[in-house]
Amino acid sequence: MEFGFINALFLFLFIPLLIFIYYRYNSNKKESILKFSSLKIIKKTNVKKNTIRKHLPFLLGIIILSLAIMALANPQIVTIGVQKGINLGIVLDGSESMAASDYKPTRLEAAKNAVNSLVEKTSEKNNVGVVLFETGASTISYLTPVKEKTLNSVSLIQQGNGATAIGDGLSLGVDMVSSIPDSKRVIILLSDGIQNSGLVSIEQSIQYAIMSNVQVHTIGIGSEKPVYIRDDIYGEPQYAELDENTLKNISKSTGGSYFKSLDEQTLNKIVLELSSNIEYETELSTISDWFIGSAIGFLVLDIYIIYGKYRIIA
Repeated sequence: MEFGFINALFLFLFIPLLIFIYYRYNSNKKESILKFSSLKIIKKTNVKKNTIRKHLPFLLGIIILSLAIMALANPQIVTIGVQKGINLGIVLDGSESMAASDYKPTRLEAAKNAVNSLVEKTSEKNNVGVVLFETGASTISYLTPVKEKTLNSVSLIQQGNGATAIGDGLSLGVDMVSSIPDSKRVIILLSDGIQNSGLVSIEQSIQYAIMSNVQVHTIGIGSEKPVYIRDDIYGEPQYAELDENTLKNISKSTGGSYFKSLDEQTLNKIVLELSSNIEYETELSTISDWFIGSAIGFLVLDIYIIYGKYRIIA
């Protein structure tokens, strides 16, 4: 259990003082009664029973005060964070290298299938959006809890022939998941290349994610062997290169995890694992209402004991 306002617990220091004052008050009152009372009458009474009933309202008052102090301290417990849902942003690489056929039918199509599986498995309380990047970045589907809208948008993604602007894609993804407040912000970034384009650097996008409290999981789409793309203008063969160090840095800096995919089967397993872990993200939930409700219940009981049918007469 954690407390939102832990300093309020110092109010408990006043409870021993209240008990001392109450004790002194009753001691003085008892001495006064004994001076003018008949000992014969005192012997006939059930002293133990009357003592418990006499001090019960004060005991309940101490309990009520303790519960009120606990409520003021705003106690919080760790709960599964599905009540508010999650803002989930999928940032997908659509650059030229994603046309490689080492994944069937291509890397991009395999990634789209994996994204569809992820969207279908996510909770309806989660908002999902998709960003596509190559030479620049654009929003394919804005945050929405409606899965069909996201799935339809993903199906319309076409293979591009541009460069790789990871920084642009990540920063746009951070903007998107931050657009709906009071929900956990998570991004899953899939890429098979090296940053070679864009207006936003990798480091700038990482710092932006950190400041916006966005957790980023990264998936490196690669292969066991170099994958040929095409010959450049000089006739030199060009291969798809995966910058694992950059993806690892992004995930580590933002509290996420890095995964490396080697084929479409591995990619699907990674997405399945991520979808399960995302659903069980935790958050702190206040339980002040429990203490307030208990305090009200004890207050009603205290009032009944003092003023009800079987009220205590001091």
